[in-house]
Amino acid sequence: MDIIDTIILGIIQGLTEFLPVSSSGHLELGKAILGDNSIPEESLLFTIILHFATALSTIVVFRKEVMEILKGLFQFRWNDETRFSLKIIVSMIPAVFVGLFFEEQLEQLFGENIQLVGFMLLITALLLFLADRAKDTSKNVTYNNAFIIGVSQAIAMLPGISRSGSTISTSVLLGIDKNRAARFSFLMVVPLIFGSIAKEAISGKISYDSQQFTPLAIGFVAAFISGLLACTWMIKLVRNSKLTYFAVYCLIVGAVAIVYSFLSN
Repeated sequence: MDIIDTIILGIIQGLTEFLPVSSSGHLELGKAILGDNSIPEESLLFTIILHFATALSTIVVFRKEVMEILKGLFQFRWNDETRFSLKIIVSMIPAVFVGLFFEEQLEQLFGENIQLVGFMLLITALLLFLADRAKDTSKNVTYNNAFIIGVSQAIAMLPGISRSGSTISTSVLLGIDKNRAARFSFLMVVPLIFGSIAKEAISGKISYDSQQFTPLAIGFVAAFISGLLACTWMIKLVRNSKLTYFAVYCLIVGAVAIVYSFLSN
C-alpha cells in the first residue's frame, strides 16, 4: 500500500467513523477500488491504527466531558458520572458478546464483499431517514435504552451499517435528546476500540516491520485530522436534523455498490 492509498483510506476512516455512512463499508469499497493486495496481517494493523486515530479524535473533541467523567469516577461515589459510565458498560455488552462468539463469522463478511455493503448501506439510509423525522424530546439515556443502543452498535459491526448512524438513529427514535444521543454514541465506542486493540495485540496476529512506519504514521494523521473535523461537524448535523442528506448519500452509494457487484461478476 503506497502513501497516496494510506492518505485516502485514512481520510475515509476519519470521515466515515463519525459521519453516518459506515466506516467499515467505505473502507471495504475503498480497498476494492484501490486494489488493496496487502497481506491480512498488514491490513489488520493498518485498520487498527486508523481506529485508534479516530478514538483519539473522539477523546479530543469530548475532552471536557471525558475529564468530568474521570473526575467523577475517582470520587468513588454514586454520582452522575458513575451512572453514565455504567450505561456505557451496559451498551458495550451486545458488541462484546458478538465479538467474542461470532468473530469468525464476522470476518467472513469482510474482504471486498461489495454486494453486502451495498444492501447494508440501504438499511443505514432508512434508519437515517426515520431518525430525521423523529420528534424532538429532552429524554436522557436510561439503562434499558443503553442496552438497546448497544444492540444497534453490535449490528453495526456488519460492513455497510453505520455505527454512528445506527446508534444515533436508535437513540433519537427512543426519544433521547439529540445532543445527548450524539454524545453517548461517540463516547460509547471508545472503550470498545481500545479493548479491540488490546485483544488483537495480545493475540499475536499483528506483524510489523520498520518499513511500515511511514505509511502507518501518515494514515494515522489523516484519520485523526479528518476525524476531528467530522466529529465536530456531525454533532451540529444531528442537532439541526440534517441526517436526510446522508440518507440520500447512503441510498445512492448503496445502489451503485449493488449494481457494481453484479456487473463485476
